[in-house]
Amino acid sequence: MRDSSSHRRAPHTLHRKAAAVALVGVSALIAAAVQSGAATAAPEKAPSAAGKVLPGAESLKLTPAQRAALIREANATKADTAKDLGLGAKEKLVVRDVVKDGNGTLHTRYERTYDGLPVLGGDLVVETTKSGATEGVVKATAKTIKVASVTPKVSAAKASAQALKAAQAAGAGKADTNRAPRKVIWAGNGTPTLAYETVVGGLQEDGTPNELHVVTDAATGAKLYEYQGIETGTGNTMYSGTVTLGTTQSGSTYNLTDGARGNHKTYNLNHGTSGTGTLFSGPDDVWGNGSASNLETAGADAHYGAALTWDYYKNVQGRSGIRGDGVGAYSRAHYGNNYVNAFWDDSCFCMTYGDGSGNTHPLTSIDVAGHEMTHGVTSNTAGLNYSGESGGLNEATSDIFGTAVEFYANNSSDVGDYLIGEKININGDGTPLRYMDKPSKDGASKDSWYSGIGSVDVHYSSGPANHFFYLLSEGSGTKTINGVTYNSPTSDGLPVTGIGRDKAEKIWFRALTTKFTSTTNYAAARTGTLAAAGELYGTTSAEYTAVANAWAGVAVGSRPGGGGGGTSFESTTDVSIPDNGAAVNSPITVSGRTGNAPSNLAVSVDIVHTYIGDLRVQLIAPDGTAYTLKAYGTGGSTDNLNTTYTVNASSEVANGTWQLRVQDNAAQDTGYINGWKLTFP
Repeated sequence: MRDSSSHRRAPHTLHRKAAAVALVGVSALIAAAVQSGAATAAPEKAPSAAGKVLPGAESLKLTPAQRAALIREANATKADTAKDLGLGAKEKLVVRDVVKDGNGTLHTRYERTYDGLPVLGGDLVVETTKSGATEGVVKATAKTIKVASVTPKVSAAKASAQALKAAQAAGAGKADTNRAPRKVIWAGNGTPTLAYETVVGGLQEDGTPNELHVVTDAATGAKLYEYQGIETGTGNTMYSGTVTLGTTQSGSTYNLTDGARGNHKTYNLNHGTSGTGTLFSGPDDVWGNGSASNLETAGADAHYGAALTWDYYKNVQGRSGIRGDGVGAYSRAHYGNNYVNAFWDDSCFCMTYGDGSGNTHPLTSIDVAGHEMTHGVTSNTAGLNYSGESGGLNEATSDIFGTAVEFYANNSSDVGDYLIGEKININGDGTPLRYMDKPSKDGASKDSWYSGIGSVDVHYSSGPANHFFYLLSEGSGTKTINGVTYNSPTSDGLPVTGIGRDKAEKIWFRALTTKFTSTTNYAAARTGTLAAAGELYGTTSAEYTAVANAWAGVAVGSRPGGGGGGTSFESTTDVSIPDNGAAVNSPITVSGRTGNAPSNLAVSVDIVHTYIGDLRVQLIAPDGTAYTLKAYGTGGSTDNLNTTYTVNASSEVANGTWQLRVQDNAAQDTGYINGWKLTFP
C-alpha cells in the first residue's frame, strides 16, 4: 500500500491557551540551585537603522542537512578546539548543537567529559568568526575541571539508596532505580567533584512519571544536587474552531501522522500510563466533534498544537523541529485517569496529556503544546537545570514561547494574550492561572528578582523573567491589547518602553541558543540577553537599552548610566575581603529621610571576586538587623557580583548607618568590595 499526505479537516471547538504548570499535588523541588553561567558582553556595534536587525546578525534557517554538516565539521575539529580553549589532557568536547549567523559567525555548543566521565555543568558555547577565529566563550562553570581521582570511596548502592529516599520524601510512589547510578563529574555549583548521578523512576505524587536526578558526592556520600527530569504543566481544552491537520492516508485508512512536520505522530493511551498506546486512525479524514467524550477530539487538539509549535519554530526562529534535525516528536493523549497535568519527557522525546478532572477537560491546548515542547527545545539548546534560578528561567522560556505560539496561531476564536490559562477556570472563579504583566496576581509567582528566589518552586520563580518579557514586549503601565487590559508595574518605579513582542522573542531565542548554559541564573540571563540584543541591533540601539531597562524593572541590574530614580547614598571605598576569613563591613550613612525605609529598598552591589559562590553578602540595618542578599554556596562559579537586590526594609528606620557585610567562607579565591549603593525610590 502507498502512503500519501493529506490535510484533514477537524471540525471541533477546542479550548486553547492553557497554562503549562504543575498545580496539583506536586511538591516543590529542592532549590539549592546552580547559579552561574556568566555570558560575554556583545562587542560595541552601531545601532541598526530604524530598529532593524543588523545585516548578517540574524541566525540562518538551517536545513537538517546543513546543520548536520556543521556538526560534522565541529566534531572533526573538536580536539583542536579543546586545545585552543586550554582544556586539560583528560578533557574532551562533545558537540551538541550549532547555530550559524548570516555573517558567518558560528555558535557551537559543547558538552564536556573528563577522563571519560560526563561533566555535569561543564557545558559551554564557543563563538567563532567566519575566518575561524574564536570571538567569545560562554561557560556554565569557570572552574578548571580536575579531580584527584575517579575512583569512588562510597558505593553505588549507597548513592542509589539516598536517591530513593529523596524521591520518597518528595511524595513519589512506586519509586525505583531501574538503572545503576553512573559516575560523573559534578561541576554545577562549586569545585568539580567526582559524583554519582542516580535517576529514580516510578510516579510523582500527582501521578506524573518520576525522573528524579540525584547527584551524590562519591567521596562522602553527601547529596550535592537534585532536579526533576519530567517537566510538567496543567491546562484545559480551549475552543479553536475547525482546524486543518496534517495526516497520512494508507489505503482506505487515515492516521494522525504529519508528514510535513517530521512525521509527528499522535497516539491514544486510552488511560494507560506507559508505552505509546495506539496511533489515532480511522476510515475517514474527520477527527473529533468538539466534545471530550469523543476520544479523537483530544487527539486533534494535541496534533494541532504540535503543528503550530513546529511551524512557529521553523518559520519564526528558523529551527527545524525541537532538536533542529527535522525529526518530529510524538504526542500521547488520554494519559491515566483524572490526570490534571501534561508533561514533556526527554527520554521518549514526546509530549503527554492527561484528561483533567473527571476526564472531562483534556489538557491538549495550544499553550500546553507550545510550553511543554519548548522544554524539549530548551533541553536541546541551553539545557537549563530544572531547579533554582535556572529552573525558573527554564519554566519562563516555556511560558514565553507558549505565549508566542499562541499569538502566532492567530486564531480568531481565542486571540493571543499575556494571560496564561484564563479559560480553564482552575481557580473556580474565572481568573487566569498566571499573569505575565504582573505575575504576583496569581498569589504565588514573583514580580521581581530577590536573593532568595532560587528557593521558590520553579513555576513561580519564573515570574521575573515572564515579567521582563512582557515589559520588553509591551512596556509598563496600563494598556489594552486584543481586548485585555494590562497594568504592568516596575520594581524601581520607572517606566519601560516596549520594543514589540517579535523583537523580544528574537532576543530571548538568540540568548537561549547562543548565550545561556545549564547553570544560567538571572544575572547571567540579563548579560546574555543584552549580548543577544547587541549582536542583533547594536549596543547603542534602542533595543539594547530597552533590554537593560526591562531587567532593571524586575530588579535584575540597574538602568543604563546608573539610572534608577529616587535618592541614592553610595560608598566607593574599596574594602578587601579576606580569603576564608572574618566578615568585613562597608558603611553608608543615610540622613535627611523621614520615617522608615521602603519595602523596595534597592541595594546595588559591586564586588570584585574570583569565585562568588564562596561569599555571603548581607545588608545590616542601623539597628543591627541582617538581611541576607546572597547566601554562601549560591551564585555558582562565576566571577564578580554586580547586581541590584530589592529588600523589604519597611520595619527599619531610614536614617542611620547601614552596612554591607561580606564574608568569604572558603579558601583559594580573593576579592574586594568595589562599592555599593542604597536607593530609596
